[in-house]
Amino acid sequence: MSNKSKKKIFLDLLKKLFPNPKIELDYENELQLLVAIIMSAQATDKQVNKINKTFFKKFSTPKELFELGEDKIKQEIKSIGLYNSKAKNIFNTSKILAFDYNQKIPTSIKELQKLPGVGIKTAKVFLIATKNAPYLAVDTHVHRVLNRWGFVKTKTPLQTDKEVLKVFNKNEIIDLHHRLVLFGRYYCTARNHKCEKDELLKDICPYKENTK
Repeated sequence: MSNKSKKKIFLDLLKKLFPNPKIELDYENELQLLVAIIMSAQATDKQVNKINKTFFKKFSTPKELFELGEDKIKQEIKSIGLYNSKAKNIFNTSKILAFDYNQKIPTSIKELQKLPGVGIKTAKVFLIATKNAPYLAVDTHVHRVLNRWGFVKTKTPLQTDKEVLKVFNKNEIIDLHHRLVLFGRYYCTARNHKCEKDELLKDICPYKENTK
């Protein structure tokens, strides 16, 4: 099968599985989303959502978040991994947004990366979710899926990030990030992948064939 044919089959499959994909973090505004993404490093979306049911009620603007103080933020999120460093990043980010950005969140990757706790992946995820930006933020799920399907042959998510635009054009990338994350999370899992049990997948999954 040609790469072009395989890509079409793959993209069509993802559209069937996830017709209306979206991020699984719960949020009501852009500030909440940014905070949730910062918290989600090395944590599950379910863990973050559980904490934020109460945490998000404590503030509505960057200034209000800053006024909570680092210690209070730490107390609110202490049930999540790396909570000390995450609280520090959230506090310092709120300070910068409140006093340097007039309470507004920047809309470019370059400016977002100036915020503590916001790397290129976090910036891309934020812009994908809020602006439908044509980016692909490569996490472990995206890295695993693209390698198993043979679209890239890379060792790390960073290497995959550099290769991905050679595989998919900007039109194809719209909604692709969420679909890849969901596919990796629920079907093409790190262990006990579901391909052989799924009617849509069992006859077309290349990874299944390679592991027989």
